[in-house]
Amino acid sequence: MANENSGLNTAKRNKKDEFYTQISDIERELRHYRKQFRGKVVYCNCDDPYVSAFFEYFTKNFEFLGLKKLVTTCFKSQRMDFFSQNDSEQAIKLEYTGGAINSLPTPDDIGITPLKGDGDFRSQECIDILKEADIVVTNPPFSLFSEYVVQLAELGKKFVIIGHQNAITYRGVFPLIKDNRVWLGFGFKRNMAHFKAPHYEDTASDADHQEGMIRVSGVVWYTNLDHNKRHEEVVLVQRYHGNEAAYPSYDNYDAIEVSRSQNIPMDYEGAMGVPITFLTKYNPEQFEIIGATESEGRGFSFGLWNPSSNVPQATIGGNRVYKRLFIRNINPATSEN
Repeated sequence: MANENSGLNTAKRNKKDEFYTQISDIERELRHYRKQFRGKVVYCNCDDPYVSAFFEYFTKNFEFLGLKKLVTTCFKSQRMDFFSQNDSEQAIKLEYTGGAINSLPTPDDIGITPLKGDGDFRSQECIDILKEADIVVTNPPFSLFSEYVVQLAELGKKFVIIGHQNAITYRGVFPLIKDNRVWLGFGFKRNMAHFKAPHYEDTASDADHQEGMIRVSGVVWYTNLDHNKRHEEVVLVQRYHGNEAAYPSYDNYDAIEVSRSQNIPMDYEGAMGVPITFLTKYNPEQFEIIGATESEGRGFSFGLWNPSSNVPQATIGGNRVYKRLFIRNINPATSEN
C-alpha cells in the first residue's frame, strides 16, 4: 500500500507537467521525417491514448508512414474509471500494429492493458518497452527533460520530442548538442505553441487566447533524426574587421559578443558568444559549437573562461550577459572575399 500511495502522490505532483500537444503542431513537424519512420516501432511513452494527439496522428497515418508498431504508455489515464470504479489512477499500455477496421481507431477499438507499475518512463517496465522501440515521439515532462533525454541517449534511441529552449544548456542536454548527437527540429511557428493544459490558467493576450489552452513561449522540437533545415547555410552579411566596436570582447571569456544571430560576422575566426536561439539556425557544416557559459555547468566553456573573475556569467564592462553559446565559423571569409 505504501508503494501504491507513493505512485499516486508522484502522479498528482506531475499533473502540472501535463501539456497536451495539438495535432496540427505534430503534423507540421513530423512531415519532415516521413521516410525515417518506415518499418519502425514508435514509442510514445508519456501519452494517454484517450487524450494524446500523438496517438491520433500515428494511428491515422500508420499505413501512410509504413510503421511496424505503435506503443503508448502513460502513468495514468484520463479514463480513471476504466479499470475500476474508485479514484485510483491506472497506468496503461497500448500496442497497435495496424489493420483496424475504423479509419481512425480509438483506444477501445485496439484494446489497452494495465501496466504492473506506475507507468513512469524511468521504471524498469517502461525501460524494457523502450529498448524494443526504434523512435520515441512525445511531449515529455518539462521538469524531467534532462533526465529524459539522457535516458534516450544512453540507450541509443532516435527521437523527436518537445522541450523548452532553455533546456539547450541543461547539463544533461548541452554535451549531446555540442557533440552533434542532438539538435533542434524544424520548430513551432513563432517559437511558441498552445497546449491543452487543464491544470493551468491561460494568461495569454486576448489575441492569442484559446479556450482550454495555454500559450507557452520558447518551445522547440529536439531530435536526432536528420532533416534538410539543419543543413541550410546561414547567410552572413556583417564583417568584424573594420567594425570591431560593434563586437566587444567579454571581460572573462576569450570570445567576442554577438548579441543577435543575424549579426554573426563572416570574417571572424575566433570564438563568438551568441544567444541560445542561435541553435535554430545551426548548421554543423558551417559552425562549430565550442561550449557555453560556465553558469550552465562546470567546464562548459572548454577553456574560454578566465576563472580568476569568479563570475561564471559572461560580462562586458562589468555587466552580466544572459547565457551564451560559444561558436566558431568553420570557414570564415577573408578580406579578399
